[in-house]
Amino acid sequence: MKHIPVLLDDVLETLGDIKGRTIVDCTFGAGGYSRAFLERGASVIAFDRDTNVNVDANELKKEYGERFRFINSPFSEIKQLNVGDFDDVVFDLGISSMQIDNGERGFSFRFDAPLDMRMDTRTNITAADLINNMSPDDLADVLYEYGDIKKSHFYAKLLKEKQPKTTFELRDLIKNPGDVAPVFQALRIAVNDEMGQIKSALGSVNELIGAGGRCVCVTFHSIEDRIVKNTFRKWTDVAGDPRLPTNDTAPYKLLKVKTPSKDESENNPRARSAHMRGVEKV
Repeated sequence: MKHIPVLLDDVLETLGDIKGRTIVDCTFGAGGYSRAFLERGASVIAFDRDTNVNVDANELKKEYGERFRFINSPFSEIKQLNVGDFDDVVFDLGISSMQIDNGERGFSFRFDAPLDMRMDTRTNITAADLINNMSPDDLADVLYEYGDIKKSHFYAKLLKEKQPKTTFELRDLIKNPGDVAPVFQALRIAVNDEMGQIKSALGSVNELIGAGGRCVCVTFHSIEDRIVKNTFRKWTDVAGDPRLPTNDTAPYKLLKVKTPSKDESENNPRARSAHMRGVEKV
């Protein structure tokens, strides 16, 4: 399936006139967002920890030269890597369709493959390793927190006992079909520390972005959306959060919250659960 950037028109509208601005695309993927920003006259610094995206990144580098820079690292390292001055930041969170559709990566229960699920294959811990190394209680916490699985302790005990090594072995252990996708999601999030990455990156953005800079996030499930929503709420509502400075003006203003249109949801199934939120630093 061809990768279709989700809520791209809404992201562009929220960013406004980007000609001459520098945008950090924190989740390069197939480069759909980056290309759209470049076509509209922006410069782009793109992050992605998946080495498989280097081919697409190199193509954009050939086309746009110094206006495009690619960093093959997690977006949580934006502060440590000292990327330089930039104006706006965009996150297209979650897993990419290319990762799901590549059966060998172990993200999908549609293909039989080693139980891997690493977005960055340079790291050591696979989903199979996670099951093997975690205590039953910790594994149950992962399944409950990241998959909202009510029978988390039952499944944790089962996985520890059976030690699945492939996607089909894991799939076949989960007798309730409705729990298969949540179990895969929970393990994937834990393997890649996705929630920790988001929290760290948003904290860095808050420190690095300047006045007039915009931060736009596209989320695909309630866990990551809750983190973004709560973070933006703290940034835009000083009076409602005692941990923020007690001045009269919030450090950010809320720009827009959008969900896909009916047409986009029908044409791009990945968009159905998406939410876009944007804020501007004042």
